[in-house]
Amino acid sequence: MTSYRSLFRTPEFTPLFLASSAQVAAQTMSGLALGTLVYRATDSPLLSALSMFGPSLAQVLGATTLLSAADRLPPRATLTGTALAFAAGTAALAAPPPLWGIFALILVLGLVASLGGGVRWGLLNEILREDACIKGGYILGRSVFNMANGITQVAGFATGGVLIAFLSPRGTLLTAAALYATAAAVSRLALTARPPRATGRPSVRETRRTNAALLAARPRRHLFLALWIPNGLIVGCESLYVSYAPDHAGLLFACAALGMLAGDVTVARFVPPSLRPRLGVPLLLLLAAPYVLFVLRPGPLLAAGLATLASAGFAASLLQQERLMAVTLPELSGHALGLHSSGMLTMQGVGAALAGATAQLTSPGTAMTVIALVSIAVTVSLAPGLRPAPRAASAPRTA
Repeated sequence: MTSYRSLFRTPEFTPLFLASSAQVAAQTMSGLALGTLVYRATDSPLLSALSMFGPSLAQVLGATTLLSAADRLPPRATLTGTALAFAAGTAALAAPPPLWGIFALILVLGLVASLGGGVRWGLLNEILREDACIKGGYILGRSVFNMANGITQVAGFATGGVLIAFLSPRGTLLTAAALYATAAAVSRLALTARPPRATGRPSVRETRRTNAALLAARPRRHLFLALWIPNGLIVGCESLYVSYAPDHAGLLFACAALGMLAGDVTVARFVPPSLRPRLGVPLLLLLAAPYVLFVLRPGPLLAAGLATLASAGFAASLLQQERLMAVTLPELSGHALGLHSSGMLTMQGVGAALAGATAQLTSPGTAMTVIALVSIAVTVSLAPGLRPAPRAASAPRTA
């Protein structure tokens, strides 16, 4: 079996990993700071949730207009440019602008993020595919990124909570902007200048044509829906941590990230490949079930334990990405992974909006329970299309 250590001996894996980790840390710190800033100014669970996860809503615009560029632009220059854009935008949020200006900046940053995700994961797939010594490269590499994201989110939310308490939300946003600038420097100085993976000019028409082709095949369509909707709804539950427990939101976010880390480690290293296809639906159910109990208003420690347990279910996305790559042509990998990422983040924004609106009418705990029940219903409805296909009838890698 390929080891994690062998991944870091693969050229360019380490700088891509470091740049991505710096951006995740910046994103977690800035999200918590912005959510706190908006909640203090408005006392609104809806606006607080939207400020934290609003960039995700803009991803749907990027997914329908910009994604053809994910395989048609040079990866190093694109990753450097997107990180610099986030550094500038996050610094501007620290000013801070008026409320409408905050959400306008959030929209722009969401569009930038929709392109950056496809470029990053397409480059990861390209880097690992080039190394003949790496077996099952993409899924192993993505598991390392997911596990690191869990650790980085724990550290980022914990650090963000401390900085907000002892500095200010604005100071925390400036710290996040510096981390984005660091990611840009690593990408520019340590990655190789590579040509685009696909030829032709990026365009809105080409983006929509490829999106339609990717979604036309039933196996991929069900995988995309499973990657987008249950995940997004549960992130909506997470978006209510600030309004559910204002003084312990950092703890809840950190425990949720810890649970995600534990789930990814378990699935990537200890679950045999023969069992993985059967675990997708149970993990999606685990992702939602603990939040049903939030209607009982558990205290901070019990709530943190439930968040940790639920977040282990995010490992379902790792299994679904593995199946997605198995049924997609390599030259479309960046576009497919960008569509997955943009759709998932868009649904996270939708989930945050739904959860925030429900909390506005009821309470944060009740809203978490309602959204969790919707996630369970969606998972059950998708389950027939996610059953493992017989080996002889496995879906081909099609456009």
